Amino acid sequence: MTNLYHIPVMPSESIHGLNLFSGAQVVDATFGGGGHSRLILNQLGNGRLFAFDQDEDAAGNVIHDDRFFFIRHNFRYLKNFLRYYDVQKVNSVFADLGVSSHDFDVAERGFSFRFDDKLDMRMNRKSAVDAAGLLNSYGEDQLVFIFKMYGEIKNARRLVSEIINFRNHQPFQTTGQLKEIASKCAPRAIENKYLAQVFQALRIEVNDEMEALKEFLEAALEVLKPGGRLAVITYHSLEDRLCKNFMKAGNFEGRVEKDFYGNVQSPFKLINRKVIIPQPEEIEKNVRARSAKLRIAEKV
Repeated sequence: MTNLYHIPVMPSESIHGLNLFSGAQVVDATFGGGGHSRLILNQLGNGRLFAFDQDEDAAGNVIHDDRFFFIRHNFRYLKNFLRYYDVQKVNSVFADLGVSSHDFDVAERGFSFRFDDKLDMRMNRKSAVDAAGLLNSYGEDQLVFIFKMYGEIKNARRLVSEIINFRNHQPFQTTGQLKEIASKCAPRAIENKYLAQVFQALRIEVNDEMEALKEFLEAALEVLKPGGRLAVITYHSLEDRLCKNFMKAGNFEGRVEKDFYGNVQSPFKLINRKVIIPQPEEIEKNVRARSAKLRIAEKV
């Protein structure tokens, strides 16, 4: 089931970057299909792996191993749940921020414009607001902000005008309705890219992804032991910028602090100064890896 659910991206680069050893305490903050987790467990000996995922579908992939602990919650609550297991500090924290292939391929989850189904997009299906509810209730300026900020859509105001015009006659319910409206605004040469940006922007807002990522990064820094490694795979420029800045400077603006002697004061040492990207052979086998970027840092 795991391979069908999600193919792990940059598996060897990720595992190598985590600097694992027998007896290590490790967090996989984005369990998904469990591909990375299984590889991590192979390196842990008598160590322990704490895996987080808020998606109930991911719970079907749990690994039956005494060293494995599955926590069905958002990774923003990392610190709280580690404390529940009486774990104060860990040796490595890993996160793959991509939406699993499984979620994109299940029509009713509403993540993809390839299907015409319920406009949902909730990672945690117990959340109150889904994508349709958001589109039907947000004000014009709120919607423009979301599509500009999270989708980097240049004609966001025109798109929002079409959305409001549509919902004035009937509420949004399906991915097909949103695709039809967005397609009117999409530049012909890059229609699929435009649609992907529209759906991405909505998904980020529905799941509060940017704030959750910030809280996760701050928690990861707090729970890592000195010398512990943080490895994160990102898929779009917004989340990559947050990770890059945080690893470089310990803040989300990338504001570098220096001591009296001009030495950079950062809680991390960068392991890879140049971002790691998948090899062409991997992209050929798994096209969804094409935009992936891996960054690794060590707590000082």
